[in-house]
Amino acid sequence: MTTAIKICGIATAKALDATIAARATHAGFVFFAKSPRNVTLAQAAALGERAEGHIQRVGLFVDADDATIAEAVAAARLDVLQLHGQETATRAGQLRARHGIPVWKALSVASAADVARASLYRGAADMILFDAKTPKGTLPGGMGLAFDWGLVTGWNAGGFPGGWGLAGGLSPANVAEAIRLTRAPLVDCSSGVESEPGVKDAAMITAFCRAVREA
Repeated sequence: MTTAIKICGIATAKALDATIAARATHAGFVFFAKSPRNVTLAQAAALGERAEGHIQRVGLFVDADDATIAEAVAAARLDVLQLHGQETATRAGQLRARHGIPVWKALSVASAADVARASLYRGAADMILFDAKTPKGTLPGGMGLAFDWGLVTGWNAGGFPGGWGLAGGLSPANVAEAIRLTRAPLVDCSSGVESEPGVKDAAMITAFCRAVREA
């Protein structure tokens, strides 16, 4: 099994170049003002152009309106939309139809009931991304928190063309174990390859991608 690799929260050319050089499959650009990884449309345009032909460009949004998403898609030439808020299946389906690109829905997980919610998005989202539930009042992701991976081990991705992905607290030190346990088709890392919030570390990105391939 070849596991896809997404490095999220890319905000600089240096971080993007390191991600491409490490042979990750997806680079995530965050369009959420409260995040330390937020990018402007100008930054996103430059990064999107730099990524062209090298890596899939994923735009992360949190309950964003139509105009915000449309502007980001055009600026960064996004290949994928990732919805990380309270977006419904109807909303996911509408955005997929409007933009003609895959939609990933991130779900915050702390219990089996949270995992079960994924079934609501069958036929509407292309992929489900299971992430750790964060405390109320904090950011919806990128906090370095993990959840019980046993909750998603062997999860049936029927109805999701892109399958599913694992996020939350992954790092070069634990991602191989996470893959061996869950058999996740995709792993997503943000804070686990940073020297401080929002600052990507090239050596950590390299180590993370190597650990995934060796798992």
